[in-house]
Amino acid sequence: MYIPKAFREDDIKTLHAFMREYSFATLVTQQEGVPFASHLPFLLDAGQGPYGTLLAHMARANPQWHAIDSTREVLVIFQGSHAYISPSWYEVELSVPTWNYAAVHAYGLPRLVEEQSALYDLLKTLIQTHEAHFEKPWPFQLPGEYLQKMMQGIVGFEISITRLEGKFKLSQNRTASERKKVIAALQNCPDTPSAGVAELMRNREK
Repeated sequence: MYIPKAFREDDIKTLHAFMREYSFATLVTQQEGVPFASHLPFLLDAGQGPYGTLLAHMARANPQWHAIDSTREVLVIFQGSHAYISPSWYEVELSVPTWNYAAVHAYGLPRLVEEQSALYDLLKTLIQTHEAHFEKPWPFQLPGEYLQKMMQGIVGFEISITRLEGKFKLSQNRTASERKKVIAALQNCPDTPSAGVAELMRNREK
């Protein structure tokens, strides 16, 4: 990923927090020499490996799992909020439009999770993580025969992260006063992504 110095983010805790916040990511592999992508929910185990380990699953009918090779690196793209930035929000008259956004690229070596107990634990953790926000979380209590049938239709895998790239393009190349104007303008935009970018910018100003 092209990352100008002003926008580069190398702090692992910051990158991990971002990956958890925007955990529905894109897995990219090579399928017979052609890029292939799937959009999947990921779990991050930050304590496993120097950069952490990602865990996920996909439908067995998805041919991408056949490309999972422990000797071939894959890419997972985590995309956060993004927003159009109008030059009218700057103090310098001669300016052009741009786009503010944040993204993390995680590269790593994948491995299939073939043990049924490990796959069950992966699913249980994923469900508990996302159900925890609800007033009455779904308990994940299913009849054994039905659960086994459903699990046969998916393939679990983990990715040992070998390197992380973070790009937080949030007007760092503009003056502090201009960034304040951009934040204020984004907060007044009606769409949710703009508000998300404003929050990212505010957090970096602290």
